[in-house]
Order: sequence, then structure tokens, then C-alpha cells
Amino acid sequence: MADASHVRSRSDQGRRDRSWPDEPVPLAVPVYDNHTHLEVADGDDPLDLSTQLARAVAAGVRGVVQVGTDVATSIWSAELAAVDPRVLAAVAIHPNDAPELAAAGELDAAIETIAALASRPRVRGVGETGLDFFRTGEDGRDAQFAAFEAHIDIAKRSGTALQIHDRDAHDAVVETLLRVGAPEKTVFHCFSGDEDLARICAENGWYLSFAGTVSFSNAAGLRAALAVAPRELVLVETDAPYLTPTPFRGRPNAPYLIPYTLRSMAATLGVHEDELAADITANTERVYGSWDDGLDA
Repeated sequence: MADASHVRSRSDQGRRDRSWPDEPVPLAVPVYDNHTHLEVADGDDPLDLSTQLARAVAAGVRGVVQVGTDVATSIWSAELAAVDPRVLAAVAIHPNDAPELAAAGELDAAIETIAALASRPRVRGVGETGLDFFRTGEDGRDAQFAAFEAHIDIAKRSGTALQIHDRDAHDAVVETLLRVGAPEKTVFHCFSGDEDLARICAENGWYLSFAGTVSFSNAAGLRAALAVAPRELVLVETDAPYLTPTPFRGRPNAPYLIPYTLRSMAATLGVHEDELAADITANTERVYGSWDDGLDA
């Protein structure tokens, strides 16, 4: 079993309501959380892994993709996925960490570790990787591009999905994918684009994963993107413990809250939640395969 030595706590507790949101009415048709960070403890009373995953299953969340953002959390994610049937892993160096590692001469070694982890049976994604022009300035962009292209290569060589972090960098992300060739299964994690980006994704067969942000009152553009996205390319995620859906925005997030986001998406699309859940489940399994395969004995 993966130990909890890399579980992190957030430091912004106490400034607002940090209690856990109410448990939702369970989904009748189970889905998967495409992107979560179980290693980040949150809330006034942080939930342990067992409680987190048990609550998720009770809410109709059959499994999660646990996402690493550096070497330590990627190893932790891979080890957890190896022994827990509810968890698959994605591994990567986060784009905001790439410049610092490059400056220290450690980026190549870190990416080699990610490549080795990507060969494990229950590591089904490389990510989150991509470009972030919000937190990283011009001086760090060369390292971000180098890391992004290296991760794309790892995903293609390992046959795993690519999970993209794209913040204020839509054009550059698309240009990079088209220039070097996107992996067969490419996912825009926490999709943050508009209708134009949704159409580009549709043209290229790239998946759009929607988080709690799609339920925010000021997110009309995201809902418009969802409305034009082909249903067969839509996924759902928490990005927990961040981006908690309405009506609990600002409180801690966890996989058990997926039903709130999915129901918001179903309302936007004017479809029954069971229909949307069934489509998203099929899409997620097409991207990552079965949660039942590759477990350590």
C-alpha cells in the first residue's frame, strides 16, 4: 500500500467555511472522476484516503484517476493505484515546476522517472502536463515547452492518455499538439476554453474534461463550450480539493461531489443525468481502460 508521506495540507483553512459539503443524492448510473489529487488534504477535518474513496463510491463515483504533479506525488499515485481497485494513476511534472527543475539541472532526470512510472500497468495517464502562462513568465516558457513535448513523447511511447494542464495558453497548447503530434488519447483537464477551442478539440478527437467551474454563475462561456462539444468526447472531474462545484464554491472538494457537477452539465445539455452519466462512463473507460486490470496480487 502506498504510504501517506506525501499527503499535503492546504494552508488557507480558517478564512472561510472549510467544512465538508453535504453528500449528494447518489448517481443511479456511476461515473469516474477523471482528475483528482487525493494526496492534498483539505477541510477543517481532512478526510483520510479510505473515507474519501468510500464516500466517492457511495455517491456513485466508481473510480478516480489520481494525478501526480512531481516525482514524489507521481510515485505515490502509482503505488496507490497498484493496490486499490478504485484508483488509476496519471504521472507527470507540473508545468509550473518545470522551470525550477530545469534551472537546477534536474528536469531531465525527473522526466526519466516519469517515463519509467508510465510503463506500470495501472498508470494510464501522463499528466498533468502542458503550459501555464498565468503563473510562469517568459523566462520559464522554454522549460515548459521542453517538458510538455517530453511528456507527449512519453504518452505516445507508453500508449497512455495525455492529461493537459492549459492555463492562459490555449493557442500555444494547440500549436504544440499539432506540431509534434498529439497522442491518440488526449484530454484537456479542467477544460477552460470557449466554443472555438471546443470545436478544435472536436476536430482532432481530443477529450474535454469539465470540472466544478462549469457550474459557476460566471461560467457561461464554459457552458457554451460544453453545449457544442461532441458527447463522445466529454468527461467529468473534480480537480479536488480545488474547484468545488456550486452550491459549495469555496469549500473543500472531493470525488464524492462529482454528482453536483454532472447534474449541472446535464441541465446545460437538457438531457437526463443517467444518459449523460452513461456516456461519460463509456468515454472514460475508452480513454483509460478497465479499473479492474493490472492490480498487484
